Amino acid sequence: MNNPEAAADQNRRISAFVLCGGLGTRLRSVLSDRPKSMAPVAGIPFLQLLLENLRSQGIREVILGTGYMADQIEAFFDKGENIGLHIRYSREDKPLGTGGALKLAEPLLSDPVVVLNGDSHVEWSLAATVKLFTGKDAAVVIALQAVPDVSRYGSVTMESDGRVTEFVEKGTRTGAGLINAGVYLLRKEIVRALPVGEAISLEKDVFPQLLSGKVYGLVSSGLFIDIGIPADLQRAQTLLVSKARPGDGGKSD
Repeated sequence: MNNPEAAADQNRRISAFVLCGGLGTRLRSVLSDRPKSMAPVAGIPFLQLLLENLRSQGIREVILGTGYMADQIEAFFDKGENIGLHIRYSREDKPLGTGGALKLAEPLLSDPVVVLNGDSHVEWSLAATVKLFTGKDAAVVIALQAVPDVSRYGSVTMESDGRVTEFVEKGTRTGAGLINAGVYLLRKEIVRALPVGEAISLEKDVFPQLLSGKVYGLVSSGLFIDIGIPADLQRAQTLLVSKARPGDGGKSD
């Protein structure tokens, strides 16, 4: 798509679904009073930083997939006016995994839809993702990240044209490689095919079954941080401080 205005309009029609219903058990020792996506980073909830990034890329509608301590997230962001977004909620009553949570929110999703984890910062580009998605007629485009050691995350194998050929479980390989960074642009037909009310993982149960189709990866070389463990939440306080702007476009924590 060569028309910048048309491309921007297309991006505005894409909604984002943010997974923020996790129990955050590994953070309980340092964060017991709130869901992990609401962990403060330089005084700003981590989730707010993610939402501001979505807004800066042209997305205007966001669905938050809540669960554990959902009331805190819903009370803080409400309908999203304070941060320039239209926010809706899909609350799970029991843990459904990434796929089950997405299925629950199916009526609210655009086609295609951006899906991202509410506890990871990735420097990804919506415009580049849409360009690859459209150019390859992809079913899914996954943001990938180059890391020095893949053992904590598992790894992804990709061909030179960007096609993903293999997902490797964490602990199987060590050393440098590509990992799934937890940001996806996917067709809604994938969501429609998921079972209702079942706990299912996109990463373990769904994406590996799609490899015979059109699954592509787009490598990010910027900052990546997953705040799921105390040490990385502490690292985020300095690595993301420039992105935490108290008083700019939202409530402070």
